[in-house]
Amino acid sequence: MPGIHITDIESAINYWRRCQPSVDGLVLPDPTRALAEVYATMAYAKNSYVDDASLQPAALNAWMQWYASTPDTPCIAICSTSQGDDVCKGCGRTFYEVQHWPEMGAVEKRRTWRRITVQATAWRFNKYADRAAEKT
Repeated sequence: MPGIHITDIESAINYWRRCQPSVDGLVLPDPTRALAEVYATMAYAKNSYVDDASLQPAALNAWMQWYASTPDTPCIAICSTSQGDDVCKGCGRTFYEVQHWPEMGAVEKRRTWRRITVQATAWRFNKYADRAAEKT
């Protein structure tokens, strides 16, 4: 799964729509327009992912600013990888992902977030959902 998923592009568009609403309801502010062009191209081509290296600087910058507004880590402070599990029961990340999280880039982190959200098997999504909500 290389690149940025279309749901992240959509979330970034909605973030910018809240931050910088259209003044007249017709003209999109620059960050929203840059991301909307990416989203439209992806939808037309029926692509679920876009390579971040192929984004225009304005779109990448808008996406990175949205990314900076999201929670950095899915951790809920219940780490079973420290007990020897290959996948953390608390957050759903693999041992490798937990260990290398600080070095991972934004796209790789969002790919991990997407996987654990789609799987929704970690305690952050059921048993400790209230605790996870407080952190995000």
